[in-house]
Amino acid sequence: MLGIIGAMAEEVEQLKREMRHSTVTSIAGMDFYQGKILDRETVVVQSGIGKVNAAICVQILADHFHVNGIINTGIAGSLKAEINIGDLVLATDAIQHDMDATGFGYSLGQIPQMDVSIFKADEKLRKIAVECCHQVNPDVTVHEGRILTGDQFISSKEKKHWLIENFHGFCTEMEGAAIAQAAYLNQIPFLIIRAISDKADDSAQMDYGEFERLAIIHSVNLTRALIASCDSKNIGG
Repeated sequence: MLGIIGAMAEEVEQLKREMRHSTVTSIAGMDFYQGKILDRETVVVQSGIGKVNAAICVQILADHFHVNGIINTGIAGSLKAEINIGDLVLATDAIQHDMDATGFGYSLGQIPQMDVSIFKADEKLRKIAVECCHQVNPDVTVHEGRILTGDQFISSKEKKHWLIENFHGFCTEMEGAAIAQAAYLNQIPFLIIRAISDKADDSAQMDYGEFERLAIIHSVNLTRALIASCDSKNIGG
């Protein structure tokens, strides 16, 4: 069974409308919709914002629904000039940029007493996602790279430059690495997908309303194609 964690309400609503034989289970303030999308058993949920909500959501998917694959979609800010508004970033890995135990001798982003702090996304899922996106979103540019996560809204150029210099990320947001860490601890393959909502150089190419409309279309198209492809390739199933 696949777990789909969507960030945008309209995206989750669209997936729920496509779900057959659905049931809803409310746990920890989140509504988990379980049913079939394209004949594939799926759980769709909106986790809420921030690392704690994201990690709790994954743990519920693991404990209550026993998912064996997690796909998370959402939005992020670009950290590279060549990544434009509306582009998609598929995580090669994810790290928490606000984890700072340097006072105890750890590196920036390193989680004390854990062997792993950079959480690698499932390579098979990522490759399938690239193929799917070219098929269903041919007008979208796809990038593959590191996603940075922190309980901070990043808006200043200075902070963005600091993130680039210290973590070499492609984009920054508020849930991905928490989802990645929780999935890693539960040994669940995962993929983090982010639609870019703002440019690294603060230049705007479309208004947010237009971005959100297109991001929802692209995310639903890609999620639907991933569900079908994972099923045909017996991944996460």
